[in-house]
Amino acid sequence: MNTMTAAQTHTSRRPSPSETPQAFRRPNFDCRDLPAELRLVIYVPGTAASGVEIEARGPDLTVTARKSHFVRPNWTALHLEAVQKDYRLKLRLGHGFSYPEMSAEIHEGILTLIIPKRNA
Repeated sequence: MNTMTAAQTHTSRRPSPSETPQAFRRPNFDCRDLPAELRLVIYVPGTAASGVEIEARGPDLTVTARKSHFVRPNWTALHLEAVQKDYRLKLRLGHGFSYPEMSAEIHEGILTLIIPKRNA
C-alpha cells in the first residue's frame, strides 16, 4: 500500500499595523459648503500640529492625524487599543477646489481646513 502525503508548508505573514485598516479610526467631522470655499472641521483629540498630514491627490483628500503615544512606567494592560488609534479621513471632494491654496489650523484637537473653490 502506497500512501503519499503532500508536504504542507505554512507561510504566515502578519501585516504590519500600518497595513491593516484597523490601525486607524475615522474621526468625526463637519463639512460646510460656502459660496467661495469649503470649510472642513475634523475632531482629532490628542493630536498636535506636528502629527497631522494632509494629502490632496486628484479629487481625493486624505487627512492623517497621529497621536503621541506614551508608555507609562507603571504600565498595565487596560485594553484601550481603540482609544489609542490614530485618525485617518479619506474624502472624495472633486476637482472643483484649489488644493494648493488650502489653509489648515489646529487648536485643542479641532482641525479646521479651508479649501477655496476654483473660479469657473
